[in-house]
Amino acid sequence: MSILVTGGAGFIGSNLVRRLLAQRSETVVVLDALTYAGNLENLAGCVDGERCRFVKGSITDRTLVDATLVDHQVDVILHLAAESHVDRSIASAAPFIDTNVTGTLVMLEAARAHGVRRFVHVSTDEVYGSLGPNDAPFTERSPLDPSSPYSASKAASDHLVAAFVRTYRLDAVITRCSNNYGPFQFPEKFIPLMILNALEGRPLPIYGDGQQVRDWLHVDDHCDALILAMDRGAGGQVYNIGGFGERRNLDIARAILHQVGASEDLLTHVSDRPGHDRRYAIDPSKTQADLGWAPQWDVERGLVATIDWYRQHSDWCDHVRSGEYREYYQRHYHTTL
Repeated sequence: MSILVTGGAGFIGSNLVRRLLAQRSETVVVLDALTYAGNLENLAGCVDGERCRFVKGSITDRTLVDATLVDHQVDVILHLAAESHVDRSIASAAPFIDTNVTGTLVMLEAARAHGVRRFVHVSTDEVYGSLGPNDAPFTERSPLDPSSPYSASKAASDHLVAAFVRTYRLDAVITRCSNNYGPFQFPEKFIPLMILNALEGRPLPIYGDGQQVRDWLHVDDHCDALILAMDRGAGGQVYNIGGFGERRNLDIARAILHQVGASEDLLTHVSDRPGHDRRYAIDPSKTQADLGWAPQWDVERGLVATIDWYRQHSDWCDHVRSGEYREYYQRHYHTTL
């Protein structure tokens, strides 16, 4: 039997695949459309056609999804594939509905049709909306109140999963994580953008006053929680995954500048994003109690390690920013996969 990771060539997905291969014996199958955020270089050294197999295609393609589940005897689905960049959703919402809502529906229907044992749906704390400065962190019982087209599409997909649990008795769990950071994150995201601009002496663009608060979670901690949710999570339950890492965006940028030895003069405030949520914070106590999970990375140590990774992987960064990474599939598919 095998584990299917949708979106497995993306940031969180590729880190998850690496952890699964290191910790498990099952075959891991990656299904990824290789849009702008999917990068097969993230899986270099993993995809061997035996323990780890790659299928190129969209989660909206029911025929392909059916064939993948049957051909690879998929027993568990870890569903990470999603459009996830808020700014892109503001510019054009339709792709987010197509992938995040319709794509999730296709995956759920296929899982039900082919008797998949466990479906793990990976969502986000952004479905809860924004917190005030003195509000308690989000729990699994917090109402969904999304602010952006992205978070609205994820909230819709969460509701679909819950409906399939109730209506069809599908064995599924939902996880909602706070902001991830770590290796292989696409450079337009906040922390890698700040790191690369600081290393290159370019301005660090800060939305508005920079006082927006996020709960930062190292991707390794997130992936460990997902594996535990797959193994120990109770069907129909939601598990919040937070890093106890609340920090203001401005403080994260300053910490990066300090770590690389660059001047705070590089900080550049730009017009704020429309509908920008002011604060996210997650209460992961249920996940800790039920799954036996706890984050291993604090923000300060995690930032140092992440900065070092980007320093040591300048070729990867150059390929992503130039668009060359999109040629990796064509160059390697027939000889490597």
